[in-house]
Amino acid sequence: MTLDTKDRAIIEATQAGLPLVPQPFAVVAETLDMSENELLARLKSLKSQGIIRRIGAAPNHYRLGMTANGMSVWDIDDKVVDELGEQVGSLSFVTHCYRRPRALPVWRYNLFAMVHGNSREEVLIKRDRIADLLGEACRASDILFSTRILKKTGMRLSGQKG
Repeated sequence: MTLDTKDRAIIEATQAGLPLVPQPFAVVAETLDMSENELLARLKSLKSQGIIRRIGAAPNHYRLGMTANGMSVWDIDDKVVDELGEQVGSLSFVTHCYRRPRALPVWRYNLFAMVHGNSREEVLIKRDRIADLLGEACRASDILFSTRILKKTGMRLSGQKG
């Protein structure tokens, strides 16, 4: 699939983030010499084609004071994992929640939920709340704490540096 000149320009203008202003899409549209409506329509089209997956905020949790990060992992019966995953993902303190295939016999977990906090103790308390929600459907769990910060970037067009 090839991008036309305007779509490529939109991706290049937004891939490092949107301007922190009240109307970021209007600002981007103006810099690209198009209307805000055209920009939004093109973004919607790029999303529907699967060229972009989403536009969202990526907060720096460390700058927000949340220096403890734990990926909680859960062994949930496959018959109920989707339903329970929806419930876990809707918790206010869960930032990422997804299902992954097991890698038996080494890795038994199929539900993953990222939790952030000001301390490991806070993260463990939040993990316990997830365990309470899952109840007897949870056969086993663990938590993997972050030990270093990795640079996170969104999509980059080839030739662009992140």
